Amino acid sequence: MIDRRLLLNFDWILLGLVLVVSLLGIINIYSATTPYKIIGTAYYLKQCYWLLAGITISLMVSSIDYHIMEDFSYWLYGFLVLLLVAVLLIGRRSMGATRWLNLGLFSVQPSELMKIGIIITFARFYNNFHSTGGLTVKDVLTPLALLALPAALIMKQPDLGTAVLVILIVLSMTFYIGVRWSTVVTFTCITIPMVWFAWARLLRPYQKNRVLDFLDPERSRLGSGYHIIQSKIAVGSGGFSGKGYIKGTQSQLRFLPEQHTDFAFSVFAEEWGFLGCLLLMILYLFLVLWGLNIARRCNDRFGGLLAVGVTAMLFWHIVINMGMVIGLFPVVGVPLPFFSYGGTSMITSMVGIGLLQNISMRRFMF
Repeated sequence: MIDRRLLLNFDWILLGLVLVVSLLGIINIYSATTPYKIIGTAYYLKQCYWLLAGITISLMVSSIDYHIMEDFSYWLYGFLVLLLVAVLLIGRRSMGATRWLNLGLFSVQPSELMKIGIIITFARFYNNFHSTGGLTVKDVLTPLALLALPAALIMKQPDLGTAVLVILIVLSMTFYIGVRWSTVVTFTCITIPMVWFAWARLLRPYQKNRVLDFLDPERSRLGSGYHIIQSKIAVGSGGFSGKGYIKGTQSQLRFLPEQHTDFAFSVFAEEWGFLGCLLLMILYLFLVLWGLNIARRCNDRFGGLLAVGVTAMLFWHIVINMGMVIGLFPVVGVPLPFFSYGGTSMITSMVGIGLLQNISMRRFMF
């Protein structure tokens, strides 16, 4: 039987913010895919279906007491690591990457699921770990080991964008707990040579090109730098109030690649201009602040850590995608939550919203 207090404390503000951004995303996807010759179901309709499925899953997640997840967190972590290994062994290869695991009736992308899994795992770890004065170098060795394995497996696919997001989520949760300055300095000194080694030995040529194109897009105007150049043209040509709905030249003439997925924000910026972008960013700002507010109001440490982790996941998706399309970051294929087309992104983000809703509804019970 459902506790009536849960329904009375349902977070309508959280749901409202998500729905407004999602509906703006569907409107934008319709415009972005207008010039496409679509066979079968239109992209904007598919996104509507994914939104409905995401809301359903979100409600299911919010109905289960999040404290139960703490007991199964390490089992979930181990299961997702096994899925990541299975992807490398028997996964489906597409566009030069092996990221999908075919389960018969449907396919699953374990790296996306790991974002949620790593949040739950580290929420349990830090909930049971207490350190006076902040984490020392010795204290972070175990969390580093927990992070290194899935991050390495995701990079191997290769999926640098998701790996970076997983790392940033864990770093956000770690700094929320508190880290000594000596620990920060030590790992900064260690990270510098590791970055050089990764550049020299680990990154693939196309990944290096993305970094070089970020530094100098003009080096390959019709090659690897084409994406970011066209995106910046689209964003800049929107001006103050935009060119109008379905009137953007970069998108309607299909100069802009991946315009309904990774570069959906570029389409929106061209059509709605600075005013439209400001509105969307304000909505995202409220969503992030509301997530942090849920963490602040939570009465137990595990729930607060979960809320911080989910909010960090959404925040870094937003920052990296918007930074990517205007040339502040390299192109790494990170979608804009609830806005870019994609079922996997929608479901993962909605699971995160379900966790936030779960924590918000139960704050009075502990």
